[in-house]
Amino acid sequence: MSFDTLGLHPALLKAVQALGFSDPTPVQIQTIPTAMTGVDLMVSSSTGSGKTAAFMLPALHAIAEAGKPEGRDRPEPREDSRRFDDRRGGPDRRPAPRESRNFKVQTPRILVMAPTRELAQQVAQATFELTSELRWLRIATIVGGVPYGRQLQQLRGHLDIVIGTPGRLLDHIRNGKLDLSNVKTLVLDEADRMLDMGFIDDIREVADATPADRQTLLFSATFAGPVARLAEGLMREPRRIELANHRDVHTDISQRLHWADDIEHKNALLDHLLRGVDVQQAIVFTSTQRDADWLAERLEDDGHAAAALHGGMPQGQRNRTLTKLREGRLRVLVATDVAARGIDVPTISHVINYGLPMTAEDYVHRIGRTGRAGRSGLAVTIVEHRDAGAIRRIERFTSQPIPVETIVGLEPKRQPRPMNGKPGGPSRPGSGPRKPGSGGRPGYGAKPSGPRREGHPSADRREGSFRPRRAD
Repeated sequence: MSFDTLGLHPALLKAVQALGFSDPTPVQIQTIPTAMTGVDLMVSSSTGSGKTAAFMLPALHAIAEAGKPEGRDRPEPREDSRRFDDRRGGPDRRPAPRESRNFKVQTPRILVMAPTRELAQQVAQATFELTSELRWLRIATIVGGVPYGRQLQQLRGHLDIVIGTPGRLLDHIRNGKLDLSNVKTLVLDEADRMLDMGFIDDIREVADATPADRQTLLFSATFAGPVARLAEGLMREPRRIELANHRDVHTDISQRLHWADDIEHKNALLDHLLRGVDVQQAIVFTSTQRDADWLAERLEDDGHAAAALHGGMPQGQRNRTLTKLREGRLRVLVATDVAARGIDVPTISHVINYGLPMTAEDYVHRIGRTGRAGRSGLAVTIVEHRDAGAIRRIERFTSQPIPVETIVGLEPKRQPRPMNGKPGGPSRPGSGPRKPGSGGRPGYGAKPSGPRREGHPSADRREGSFRPRRAD
């Protein structure tokens, strides 16, 4: 099947062809024609499957079919997509304007909610590219970390599409600066992640500001529990499309587990992996913001082109770091779960779990940062023996064992032992005594553990560990 057979508007087909796409992905094949009928949809697909185009193309098709509104006779100047400004979701260094007394509230027709700034901006970038032949369309990206004045500038004049995070969207709605009474399509991207981050009440309040007869498209890694309850309250007899779940085998991603005796051994394994000639670009995940800063500085001192990315950094700095990563000027990104959500860089060849994620679900999202766009990737997890319980939970969640490997000269002194034939992994660490106060890993019922060396912070807030805290 080709995009020509999906019945999309000619302007969208031309944009898709200009981007070099000829055949739709499975999620696009199943989602686009159904969404174009106007029904509500719940869709589950793996990361890197093309879901952004799966929900944006049918929504844009409806706008394109309706035609250009009155007063849009002249096409609006648009920047090159690689340099698109904050009005369209990217960095903008223009001074924030003062709010005018004659501010006119705009009514967009498409609203997309995403869990993080990075994912919202990624969706905005993709939307900008998909609308290259519909130059009269206006896109606003409403996320935290950007001055309100600059966002008010985005909300002026004609407006067709709003993409944002729940907290900042709700702020503008409550202040009377964003009117959603004309929304035809509401998209919830990574709904499960938004619920994990404590956005349930914000999502419902934003949705309540949209028309009851809107179309709702919900994308989530799972339909169980809170997501099902959210859908029940927001959707009308939704159809389900389930192409992937957390138990699916990542055919393009190889997984590997290395056991480390202590923090020095762990660092030695990391250094060995990063010096491999097969590492094109890598994301190294840490458990806390301070770990990310500390490790990025250490790797940079060791000669790596490395930088940190986490939610505690100013948005401008985060944008610059992501630009370096996409342009290939950064080889190693040291990131936390929240900050790395939504990063789509095909040249990421390795994902390394230096600190374990808060939940087993986050492990699946982490490794999905590699093996994208048809390329192969490697996901490596480096753990100490006290992390055995967390690894067991991950393997039970995915129903897949993580193969254990060793590196010549860096073998662990404490040998793992078999799991007595139980499913969930071919081997397990020995049951030797724990260090006093070592505990387990964060997110698995114990206090944080991590590097304990001179000049490194021994404790820090885990990013996203307090769910009521807004992460946008």
